Amino acid sequence: MAYPTIDGPYGLVPVKLLSGTPFAGVTRQYSIASNYGTNIFNGDAVQLVTGGTVERDTFDAAMTPIGVFLGCAFTDPSTSQKTFKQYYPASTVASDIVAYVADATDLLFKVAVVSSGTTIGDFAITDIGANVAGVDNTGSTVTGNSKCAVSDTSATTNTLPFRIVALVEETKNSSGGFTEAYVKWNAGHMFDNTTGI
Repeated sequence: MAYPTIDGPYGLVPVKLLSGTPFAGVTRQYSIASNYGTNIFNGDAVQLVTGGTVERDTFDAAMTPIGVFLGCAFTDPSTSQKTFKQYYPASTVASDIVAYVADATDLLFKVAVVSSGTTIGDFAITDIGANVAGVDNTGSTVTGNSKCAVSDTSATTNTLPFRIVALVEETKNSSGGFTEAYVKWNAGHMFDNTTGI
């Protein structure tokens, strides 16, 4: 059975710890401020901000992630019912919005490799150990999933937010490249930062 073709980016998917231990689905709950004005999609990076809430973090050199967003819950303002969602809809007015975040400092993520925007690219074996930029695409309100990815141009630059740890063998293409990779935070995880918020 052939591995499915990767036809587009899907955000960060926690798969294991750097030690090799599988990710067991452990999350921590963080609040999202009522009426926060930006969508947060499943697989997006989030950061902790002043006031103790989380917001979407961008995939750039300035990112300071606390973890990866894996869904949320809140009391729907129009139905007054407890609602669980794959993504946080921008400007939701509720006092009990809770984000589920995979926030371990040593998580490895599976991620799609793109050449630009959402066009799939690939890495070679020689890219393992290099740093790589994130590609900050807008997620889908239909699926609730992120469309963030990593660029297929690796470098030694220490300001790039991700480090390539391994390649997903099953995604090796006919030209010998790999369209998915395992990456870790290269940007300063907020739990490892010596400066508080």
